Amino acid sequence: MAALTLKRLALAAAALSAFAACSPAAWADVVIPAPAAAAQTTAYNLDADVKRVLKTFDVPGIAIAIVKDGKVVAAQGYGVRKLGDPTPVTGKTLFEIASNSKAFTAAALAMLVDEGKLKWDDPVTKHVPWFQMNDPYVTGAMTVRDLLTHRSGLGLGAGDLMWWPTTTFTSDEIIEGLRHIKLATSFRDRYAYDNLLYIVAGKIIAEKAGKPWGEAMRDRILAPLGMMGTTTSVAAMLQAPDYSAPHSKIGEKTYVVKPMPVENAVGAVGINTNAEDFAHWMMMLLNGGKIADSKTADGKQLLSARQVAEMWTLQTPMKVPEPKGKLADTKPNFYGYGLGFQLRDYRGRKLATHGGALQGFYSRVVMVPDENLGIAIFTNAENSGSMNALQWRLLDHYFGAPQRDWIGIIAEDEEARHKEEVAKVAKASSARAVKSSPSLPLASYEGEYRDTWYGLVSIKREGKKQVMRFAKTPDLVGDLEHFQHDTFIVRWRQRNFGADAYVTFALNPDGSIERMKMAPVSSETDFSYDFQDLNFVPVKEEKR
Repeated sequence: MAALTLKRLALAAAALSAFAACSPAAWADVVIPAPAAAAQTTAYNLDADVKRVLKTFDVPGIAIAIVKDGKVVAAQGYGVRKLGDPTPVTGKTLFEIASNSKAFTAAALAMLVDEGKLKWDDPVTKHVPWFQMNDPYVTGAMTVRDLLTHRSGLGLGAGDLMWWPTTTFTSDEIIEGLRHIKLATSFRDRYAYDNLLYIVAGKIIAEKAGKPWGEAMRDRILAPLGMMGTTTSVAAMLQAPDYSAPHSKIGEKTYVVKPMPVENAVGAVGINTNAEDFAHWMMMLLNGGKIADSKTADGKQLLSARQVAEMWTLQTPMKVPEPKGKLADTKPNFYGYGLGFQLRDYRGRKLATHGGALQGFYSRVVMVPDENLGIAIFTNAENSGSMNALQWRLLDHYFGAPQRDWIGIIAEDEEARHKEEVAKVAKASSARAVKSSPSLPLASYEGEYRDTWYGLVSIKREGKKQVMRFAKTPDLVGDLEHFQHDTFIVRWRQRNFGADAYVTFALNPDGSIERMKMAPVSSETDFSYDFQDLNFVPVKEEKR
């Protein structure tokens, strides 16, 4: 997924014990020399910062890849692959990198453009004739380029519940569901991050290759780059000898959680990779699409320099963020989206960057073309602060800027924002009409409800509880508790989701239920839980 949601911070004992359990081999001494153009800057001890980050942000394990001027500076791991197991993260440990897969999909399309098999501004319907949006004009006007640039008119994360958490929808069913999702804005009017259109992009790649997206990616990109450890499915990752377990917070404690297979959304989030492999990917892009070959002067041109430049050209403007206080120095002068990358500046340099988020894994990629610098940070925890801190520390070092305590600054900022959100949720709870009661007997709310793009959910009595189940999402099962009036809260049984939601019923004049709506309880809920876009109506007995 794209954008990373603020998660809870704590100096939990679990992270401290994980740190202590690492074998000495896990802590190779990585000291990055000072940039040649900044003699006043001292060498940078990466190990010291990563060790501190693991403790401060309660992260079990991190892998980092750094490439500079065509060479690998670092490609290694820190911490442990799984809490309770001392096995260290290495440079070969696989992580789900989620939306950092989008750049691979964009590159595969760019290769097809190089080969004359499609054009960026071809209508999508030329390549997927049955593609359909909710608006006929948008259906006809949508181009291959539009699939990658988050300007379709869809709302933030629209339709993600068709693949997140793991669902039984097929990719084709998800694409077919697009025609039922109402647009939030006019076509090409503004930026709003989405995943579903990258699934469509993956479909085009599969159709052109005559094989599944994963096989096409391996044949066209991964194998030529020598990324032999990288997989295109979670199932394949779990068969590898060295992979990381996902971790999530439940309350203020970190737990191992189960992996989240996303076979129906691979065009958006399908790559699982390691630091050593990913270094090859970054060097190729920084080298203008050419694969580095240490044995010869020239390597293979995987995609043209023109197409790499197109991927790093701003396509959709984004609102410039306004960080406050000690974070004000990170404010960019420009901000936008290219093809599979966000684009912004920092200290006078253009950055091509992206984040990734899946259950139990966060990742960050930053490339600086003018400095021939690439940085990738993979974590087996849901915490963006750890990556932000390392990102700014590394960029300041390579840019010859004064070193600031970004670890402390970001930890302080995230803790403050989390406390603010906790207080907001508590205030909403205390302000509810405690003595109110539902308009109808509880049994009257039970039954099946249908949304046009998701499908069915059910509310049924199970023992002493009323239980909500999403038909196509096996893990989305929760218990309803009354909040106020005709609003309930569903508490998901898989507590690491962090996505409890309000469930509100609207009644007809005769007292029957007209519809059911949902909304996240907390703004810390990941945007892919797009409950607010659902509009459920009761399924009448006679129409089943």
